[in-house]
Amino acid sequence: MRLDFSTRRRLRIQNGLFLLLFGLVIGLLAWLSVRYPVQADWTAGGRNTLSEASRVLLGRLDGPIRITAYARDDSSLRDGIARLVGRYQRYKPDLTLVFVNPDLLPDRVRELGITADGELYLEYRGHGERLGQLSEQALTQSLQRLGRQQERSVLFLSGHGERNPRGVANHDLGAFGRELEKIGIRSETLDLTTGTQIPETAAALVIAGPQTSLPMEEVQAIVEYVNRGGNLLWLLEPKDPSGLQTLATLLGIVALPGVVVDADTSLLGIKNPAFIPIADYGPHPITEPLRSPALLPQAVALDLQPAAGWKADLLLESQLRTWTEAGPPDERMQFDPDTAERRGPLTVGVALARPRPDPPAAGVADAQTTSPQRIVVVGDGDFLSNTYLGNGGNLQLGLNIVNWLTLDDTLIVLRPKAAPDIHLNLSDGALALIAAVFLLVVPATLLTSGWLIQFRRRRS
Repeated sequence: MRLDFSTRRRLRIQNGLFLLLFGLVIGLLAWLSVRYPVQADWTAGGRNTLSEASRVLLGRLDGPIRITAYARDDSSLRDGIARLVGRYQRYKPDLTLVFVNPDLLPDRVRELGITADGELYLEYRGHGERLGQLSEQALTQSLQRLGRQQERSVLFLSGHGERNPRGVANHDLGAFGRELEKIGIRSETLDLTTGTQIPETAAALVIAGPQTSLPMEEVQAIVEYVNRGGNLLWLLEPKDPSGLQTLATLLGIVALPGVVVDADTSLLGIKNPAFIPIADYGPHPITEPLRSPALLPQAVALDLQPAAGWKADLLLESQLRTWTEAGPPDERMQFDPDTAERRGPLTVGVALARPRPDPPAAGVADAQTTSPQRIVVVGDGDFLSNTYLGNGGNLQLGLNIVNWLTLDDTLIVLRPKAAPDIHLNLSDGALALIAAVFLLVVPATLLTSGWLIQFRRRRS
């Protein structure tokens, strides 16, 4: 068929209009995909989708959330963080993620206690919390703590030379107190010399190394507080002069004489053998998120024989080549089996829990009164002091302890999402067959079909 000039011109116009409209449609689809993104999770079990509990929590958090990721310019690390936070951003658009190279802001990193590459710092309504574990479980629980409505208070016993949660001296806990305020926990001092009643509103009581003996009425007030179901953090010290033997007997705690020393500290660059690193943590919600070892200076070992009704969990344990040194720690010291010294590994931190002795009456129960009673005893208080708080995982360990003591049992627990079977195991024969099909049969089939098509066209 022969086409005249007018027919060819109409065909060119039609082709041009088609290409123009086709380009406009493609451009419109591209704009719509950017303006209204659509995502679908086709993985088994929805491993890339937030759980229902996390989505409900995000719906209750009013106001913007800012997450700062202190990660170096490592594409794999930053991409992993972006994927995790992106799941939350799908349901909360005002959640922002900012990447910061920690090497460029050393002062800020030191202030926040950032110790590992890839740690996150969450900020919400004036409160902030550091997060070192990159998982939906950890991130959701951090958001839940930041978003709780009621601020809780922790009472620090005072009046006997204890460490001050607002003090600036090297042995005080002022820096730790400020970190507690960032996560919505208020630190207050309690002087029992003005009154022997511990308030019921206290989420927990902290005994941080008294330097003098407590009067009998104050000891009795603390024992009654524990008998009523109060939560307690007891930071013991070597040669403790507090006179709290009644409390120790109630909890089944015995402080061993001497100071725990480690013969291998010199290999880690630690000159003082009484500064023991804790790298092996017990399986517990307090220590599960920890990734850095803690450093305990001048720790005392604990012998635990909990009374009936208490459930005891090991938190902190020294290394194998440690012992309780009765003499002054120096380079010439060595374990003496003929004395009361005890060889490691030694317990230096325990967690106790039991049902509350006096359950509340019906209709007046709340989360604080219905949760189990919780007590933590650590054979050292220096690790939370202003001097040593920034070492290793000391800060995170302290925050985890107080969080466990003050929070109720309503923390969101997410079940891990696992694929039914993501591995494909093939025999050598099956692998050889697949290779033969794709490397020989498929190319030969394509070449043969192409030759046949060309041959038929030539003959026609």
